[in-house]
Amino acid sequence: MTFKSLIDAGSLQDLLGKPHLAVVDCRFDLMKPEAGRQAYLTAHIPGARYADLNRDLSAPTGPHTGRHPLPSPDAFARRLSHLGIGNDTQVVAYDDAGGSIAARLWWMLRWLGHGAVAVLDGGFRAWTAHGGALQSGETASRAERFTPRIDANAVLSTAELEHALRDPKTMLVDARAQERYAGTVEPIDAVAGHIPGAVNHPFTANLGPDGRFLPAAELERRWQERLAGRGLENLVAMCGSGVTACHNLLSLEVAGLAGGKLYAGSWSEWIRDPRRPVARG
Repeated sequence: MTFKSLIDAGSLQDLLGKPHLAVVDCRFDLMKPEAGRQAYLTAHIPGARYADLNRDLSAPTGPHTGRHPLPSPDAFARRLSHLGIGNDTQVVAYDDAGGSIAARLWWMLRWLGHGAVAVLDGGFRAWTAHGGALQSGETASRAERFTPRIDANAVLSTAELEHALRDPKTMLVDARAQERYAGTVEPIDAVAGHIPGAVNHPFTANLGPDGRFLPAAELERRWQERLAGRGLENLVAMCGSGVTACHNLLSLEVAGLAGGKLYAGSWSEWIRDPRRPVARG
């Protein structure tokens, strides 16, 4: 069985030890960048490899980029190969933040044409609550060959977004918390607010109190209400730096509403040019 969106802890436990499986620990703390790797070394799902948001799931920042620019497809494919991920590998990603970091790896693999990738629903907490075994230290992985099959339509640049926003059908959805979207609080970026015309759908709205995704039917109801008759081809997901926006795209997939695009640069890239408009409230 191939898992393409979410996987529960019991199903992952059944898969452990089988060939062509790669479990990837994506735990990361924006305020303490080394904390995720340290947590991994202390205890992780057996056989899991670690992927660092800054070093593995992003390219180095530049003067015109956001905080987590996408690596080139070839560079990311090399990193996947090093992590033991090939084109026939079932990948399971997890974190301890409601899937908000793991969804970035999920989306990036989909961007490179790899469908067999799922996020562990409920993450590390769900695994331990299930009674799953733990392992410490580094896990070595045998290198595999990953050949990317790029979906060029999955992502928008800033220039492409500026063009898309001229079309009233475009729906730009911001995954940040409401107070950051409104511009009343901004703990990370130099400018507060949002892109004019964007609507707010915090990624946390996809989750229940237990940190697991809401049922597919409820996610579909919420997204259909948000779309208000617009098609998925018109939806563009964004956030602060192109990470939690992937959580919204994953929730759409779970709801059976795949098709949205990612504005990878997101808010932190948009504000690099002070001539770009900013809205608040």
